[in-house]
Amino acid sequence: MPEGHTIHRLAADHFERFGGRPVRATSPQGKFSDSAALLDDQALESTEAHGKHLFLGFGPLGWVHIHLGLFGKVAFGDAPAPPPTDTVRLRLANATAYVDLRGPTACALIADGEKTAIHERLGPDPLRPGDDPDRAWARVSRSRTTVAALLMDQKIIAGVGNVYRAEVLFRHGIDPYRTGKDLTHGEWTAIWVDLVELMREGVRNNRIDTVRPEHTPEAMGRPPRVDDHGGEVYVYRRAHLPCHVCGGEIRTAGLAARNLFWCPGCQQA
Repeated sequence: MPEGHTIHRLAADHFERFGGRPVRATSPQGKFSDSAALLDDQALESTEAHGKHLFLGFGPLGWVHIHLGLFGKVAFGDAPAPPPTDTVRLRLANATAYVDLRGPTACALIADGEKTAIHERLGPDPLRPGDDPDRAWARVSRSRTTVAALLMDQKIIAGVGNVYRAEVLFRHGIDPYRTGKDLTHGEWTAIWVDLVELMREGVRNNRIDTVRPEHTPEAMGRPPRVDDHGGEVYVYRRAHLPCHVCGGEIRTAGLAARNLFWCPGCQQA
């Protein structure tokens, strides 16, 4: 499932290509046909992201709410657009570009009130200016749940996925099995500040890089990471490999139906 930086990048990419101009809207798959007919030849006025939710604003008509889930894909291209396949839920197109949406968990035209309700059930997002980390801290600090699980709970903090969860805990030397109530406010603030910077970098580069300068392949004289998830990381999907910092073996275990990765040497209980 895409992490929050990808959704914020998609919001910017949609507006760059289609913002302020009428779009042709179609639903080759047919599941979004009625709404696409309403949007056809209307201007995309704004785009927004909150956590893993993307919103495309069409003024009085409302918002296209998209959640990619596990299988959703977005593909941009230059005009002229090729004939769409019947798996395309929504195609937006203009004279210069097109975008195809396939396989999302959610794709619906919603009103302002419905959009507000989605925001209200999500936690603060490190990539949304003004979002308050203390709103999340109020829940984290009272919780007996592991910090690793709390970071993945979109009701507590929105946009963090498995990669950022594993990497930010490593960067701060925090055992993923510590409970929320055992964190200090200073530790939580440091985690939030780090997520803001890491995720902003993810938006800029369209990939996740979490290693510090002294641990890059160039600095360490090691081969670069080869992985379809992108950049240089400390522990994510590095089970049984040596830690870049202490040399110990990276561990993995299941937690809340996701694989957890950590270094016992650097993240001591």
